[in-house]
Amino acid sequence: MHIKAKTVALGGLLLALTVVFMALGSIIETSTLFLLAAASFFVGIVVREFGLKAGGAFYLAAVLLGFITAPNKFYVLTFAAMGLYIWGIEAVWRWLEKQSGMSRRYKVFWISKYVIFNIVYLPLVFLFRDMLFAQAASDTIMIAVIVGGQIGLFVYDRAYDYVQTHIWGKIRGRVL
Repeated sequence: MHIKAKTVALGGLLLALTVVFMALGSIIETSTLFLLAAASFFVGIVVREFGLKAGGAFYLAAVLLGFITAPNKFYVLTFAAMGLYIWGIEAVWRWLEKQSGMSRRYKVFWISKYVIFNIVYLPLVFLFRDMLFAQAASDTIMIAVIVGGQIGLFVYDRAYDYVQTHIWGKIRGRVL
C-alpha cells in the first residue's frame, strides 16, 4: 500500500490544527464551542478528501492527541462527540450515494443526521448530568436542554455545510 506524501502532509497539518483548536478552546473560554466545532470540521474534510478509513484514523488520532495535550479533558469529549457526528453523517452520505433506486434520499439523510446526533447527544446529557448542572436539574430543564440541542444541531450542521461548500471549496484548489 502506497501512501501519497501530499495526503500525509495535509492530514498532519489538519491534525495539528485540530489539536490547536481543542487546546485554544480550553484557553479562550468565550469561544469554546466555536473552536471545538471548527476542530471537528477537519474530520469531515479528511473524510471527503481521503475516505472513511482515513477519516476514522484521523478522528481517533485527534481524540488521543487531544487527551494528551488539551488542558480541559471535558472539551476533548465534546470534540469527540462532534467529530463522531461528522464522521457518521459523512458515512451515511456515502452509503446513500450508492443507493441509486432510493427515493427521497435527502429526507433520509436529514433523519439520519438527527438519529446520529441523538445517539451521541442524549447519553452524554444523561451520563454527565451532574457535571453539566451545578444543582439537581428538573425535568423541565432537561427537556429544554434536549430541545436546545436539536436547535443547536441545526445551526452546527448549517455551519458545517457552509464550511465544506464555501470555505474549504475555495481553499481546496490551493492546497491539493
